[in-house]
Amino acid sequence: MEILYKSTRGTGECVKASEAILKGLSKDGGLFVPTAIPKLDISMDRLAEMSYQEIAYEVMSRFLTDFTEEELKACIAKAYDSKFDTQEIAPLVKAGGAYYLELFHGATIAFKDMALSILPHLLTTSAKKNHVKNEIVILTATSGDTGKAAMAGFADVPGTRIIVFYPKNGVSPIQEKQMVTQKGNNTYVVGITGNFDDAQTAVKKMFNDKAMEEELDKAGFQFSSANSINIGRLVPQVVYYVYAYVNLFKNGEIKDGEKINVTVPTGNFGNILAAYYAKNMGLPIDKLICASNENKVLFDFFSTGSYDRNRDFILTSSPSMDILISSNLERLIYRIAGENADKNREMMEQLSKGGTYQITEEMRSQLADFYGNFATEEETADAIKALYQNTGYVIDTHTAVAACVYEKYVKDTKDSTKTVIASTASPFKFTRSVMDAIDSKYDSMGDFELVDELSKIANVKVPNAIEEIRTAPVLHDTVVDVPDMPAAVKNVLGI
Repeated sequence: MEILYKSTRGTGECVKASEAILKGLSKDGGLFVPTAIPKLDISMDRLAEMSYQEIAYEVMSRFLTDFTEEELKACIAKAYDSKFDTQEIAPLVKAGGAYYLELFHGATIAFKDMALSILPHLLTTSAKKNHVKNEIVILTATSGDTGKAAMAGFADVPGTRIIVFYPKNGVSPIQEKQMVTQKGNNTYVVGITGNFDDAQTAVKKMFNDKAMEEELDKAGFQFSSANSINIGRLVPQVVYYVYAYVNLFKNGEIKDGEKINVTVPTGNFGNILAAYYAKNMGLPIDKLICASNENKVLFDFFSTGSYDRNRDFILTSSPSMDILISSNLERLIYRIAGENADKNREMMEQLSKGGTYQITEEMRSQLADFYGNFATEEETADAIKALYQNTGYVIDTHTAVAACVYEKYVKDTKDSTKTVIASTASPFKFTRSVMDAIDSKYDSMGDFELVDELSKIANVKVPNAIEEIRTAPVLHDTVVDVPDMPAAVKNVLGI
């Protein structure tokens, strides 16, 4: 069955998967969604015999129907290789009554590697398929992890350049060091004097700037996106939920067809949306537990049906979730609005102008699969400490938000369904917050002393991604104000 892609704000015009990946964002400002969610029509027994790469092919080939078997398998082979420090790619660890799906074994020790290691290959394959002559400029805003993972994926990939904007004072010291030391002749990192939402809004604006598009085209460039708004980011994320279920089945933890719950720490809503897509493919997922930090715009949305970004932006110890405009939620809104682009567009315009929109009761009734809650900073730290003390297992701050919300869910519902928690980053990425949570005595140590101490107490080798940046020189030190972001892009491209 051929799957095409249409815009959440469009008139119903459809494009092939490769075109949607190339464009990143539709011309009308909408996000690309599949015309149908394909079924995962393959037995659990067969899936249980497969490697991560083979499962990735089974899932992705059903979404990316204009890629040949040879093209897609080549992309998968280049992505999920020795860049990952385990053959399993995404191991499951049982701790404290839940199953932690470790999505941080790639080059930059965060879950973004799961999709961003394959996106450059999907993109360059798409460019060839569509006879693109221009150089592709990946324009991305990051709240900490996407930027580094995207640069690691695109570094020195022929025919591409990548420009990453990040909030100068809104990421962890390790996250910043990872970005500003990034090598590659085609990689550029720019700090902004604003927060992630400012960066994301300005990037979207550049995508929709027709005059800028013409100027770039004349100079031989065209924009594409590595943010989770790109369908080429979202589809690979569906894979690891299927892989987690298959592993639980293979290890005898669940029976074929037994339902599981999934808990996901999320800010931009892409990671939990991928789980929702997996469920809609037929994977036996019951509840999708949406975990927020103190920027609890999604919790409030699930509680009230009202999305309202008019609130203080809080800097937390889980900075990748410090987001008030959850871009990927639009894909869900479009779906529960009966795929009515006019209705969706109206709400997105309300969000853009007034910072808020309200869904109907009928739309709310379609959100029964979701449960939302949030964790305070104190609760996040307590979750890290409790899990470590009880099991010896150390999780990062984002995963701790999910662990805390999962506990609240169990308390609220008494539901004992087996649950997978998406573990989205290595604790080594947020060492100071993690070690402070375990014991305040670590507060006086330097960043890399803490790294070594964490390695000792968790009995885990320091990841290569951290070893590399201990002595790496800073290669990117540009910082601009938000209004100057377009000028910074032109400067990078020599226009």
